[in-house]
Amino acid sequence: MQAMSVPRELPPLGSLVEVMQGRDAGLVAVVIGHLEDRFILVADGSVRRADKPKKKNVLHVRRLSHIAGEVAEKLRIDGKVTNALLRHTVRMFLEERLAAANQRDQGGAFHGEG
Repeated sequence: MQAMSVPRELPPLGSLVEVMQGRDAGLVAVVIGHLEDRFILVADGSVRRADKPKKKNVLHVRRLSHIAGEVAEKLRIDGKVTNALLRHTVRMFLEERLAAANQRDQGGAFHGEG
């Protein structure tokens, strides 16, 4: 008897994900393509470049709560995106997350507290 797998919805183009499995585990990357029903193409502009994205099973990535609108728009219009834009997108997301964590750690006014 074969186990039924629940189909997972693919993250939209421009979504940021964290790779959870494989050689690139821990890598924060941007979804730049969809393949079949459960695979996505991810790139970060440096480790994984836009011209050689990594094919990942959607079950092996964790969606992050950020969608890069500029990347999604470029992919929609041109069908491609630059490595510089991917690097910038990932760097800005990580800096935002770090700043939020620092603010939380310092007990500053965060989400209406204080």
